[in-house]
Amino acid sequence: METESLNRKNSSRKSSIVNGNGDATTKLTNGDADGAEGGGGGGGEVTLKAKMSLLNGCTVIVGSIIGSGIFVSPTGVLMYTGSVNLALIVWVASGLFSMVGAYCYAELGTMITKSGADYAYIMETFGPFMAFIRLWIECMIVRPCSQAIVALTFSTYVLKPFFPECAPPEDSARLLAVCCILVLTLINCWDVKWATAVQDIFTYAKLLALFIIIATGMYQLYLGNVQYFTFENTDTRVTSLALSFYSGLFAYNGWNYLNFIIEELKDPVKNLPRAIAISCTLVTVVYVMANVSFYTILSPDEVMGSSAVAVTYAERAFGAFAWTIPVFVALSTFGAVNGILLTSSRLFYAGANEGQMPEILTMIQIQRFTPTPAVLAMALLSMLYLTVSDIFALINYVGFATWLSIGVSVLCLPWLRWAQPNLPRPIRVPLVFPIVYLLATMFVTVVPMYASPVETGYGILMILSSIPVYLVFIAWKSKPIWFQESMVSLTHFLQKLLMVLGRQTKPAQV
Repeated sequence: METESLNRKNSSRKSSIVNGNGDATTKLTNGDADGAEGGGGGGGEVTLKAKMSLLNGCTVIVGSIIGSGIFVSPTGVLMYTGSVNLALIVWVASGLFSMVGAYCYAELGTMITKSGADYAYIMETFGPFMAFIRLWIECMIVRPCSQAIVALTFSTYVLKPFFPECAPPEDSARLLAVCCILVLTLINCWDVKWATAVQDIFTYAKLLALFIIIATGMYQLYLGNVQYFTFENTDTRVTSLALSFYSGLFAYNGWNYLNFIIEELKDPVKNLPRAIAISCTLVTVVYVMANVSFYTILSPDEVMGSSAVAVTYAERAFGAFAWTIPVFVALSTFGAVNGILLTSSRLFYAGANEGQMPEILTMIQIQRFTPTPAVLAMALLSMLYLTVSDIFALINYVGFATWLSIGVSVLCLPWLRWAQPNLPRPIRVPLVFPIVYLLATMFVTVVPMYASPVETGYGILMILSSIPVYLVFIAWKSKPIWFQESMVSLTHFLQKLLMVLGRQTKPAQV
């Protein structure tokens, strides 16, 4: 007997774009949560209008990139470089690396207008198998692992004032990180408006914290505190340099979501490259100046020995008012965890449109109008990664997976130049940019296999685990009737348990 399919309802809700640091830029959509991007008429879909100026584009990009990474990564970069000056060079190089990647994505984004970002680029270029691996990496590794990193950062900054002379206990940090994820899961499952309110309010915390740190650091420079800016103790091993980029590039995560604003940007052919240049330059300056500020007061040994650099800096710089910085950083990271949960449904939905994700993950709660299944899935995966309490090991996991998959996305650019030379390319990037980017990507993915074989080994195993999943659930078309019926029954059971329904929409067209 066939099970009667549940009726589908359209809904209005807020959808957002999130960066690797977890910070979201929200926008209102109509029909289904992602329907505005489809571009076609009918079915409740609306087309986004180009209303964003160059200034708006710069604001969105800067807000997407700057996140919790700047409060996590300074220790990791210095750990592998050994000296302050080389650490600062890595921060600058990471910014340039991100700018080149963003410029390559500008051509891809104006050439392939499907929703789903690099997942769509790989789907169009290399087909469904490679696209599924990219989707698997993002959903099973990058998003939940990034959320675990940010949640651990939140708990570390909250606990650090209570353990001023030592690192907070690992179990306490993990339990508090779990509490953070659970509270925000409840908020995101209960009301999207609550979630977006949390995001809007807490975004200001990170900007205020950075402004205070940079302002006091510039004053220290004025006083002549430059004794730690040397190349002393530089680690010249190539393997260590490659690992230092994982921490540096983690802070710049977010530039690869720039394509989401292309259809809303006025005159994107002219304004998008300008927005990329202005925004990436500004973020690089902010990050470098924040690091310079840290080293005007803290010695390399103090930075290496601190699990919360901004707290240690505040204790030395602000005295009785030192409590303000950990509060602002904790609020910032709390909002960053919320950002990942708030926006994870977008990628799940893009994959489901191609038949590569379970339909249950695209559904919304019928009373709260929230993407409950996707939020719960992301929360459970994130808590699984919290079994590892070493933030820098997690950064190595996510770094290897992220830059390997983004490298494949950038490879789409020269490949399509050769395979489909007649495709319309409103923005045409000189081939030297993707070539340089691909060479740099090889450096930051291949070398760490030797330097950090355990973390990269786990990363490779998690990536390879996508192959049997693809073969069984997607490539295998003639599944037994009992298997198909059991999957339908499971979906309907979860629908009833969570009280969710699907969203009607048509896939976006290229």
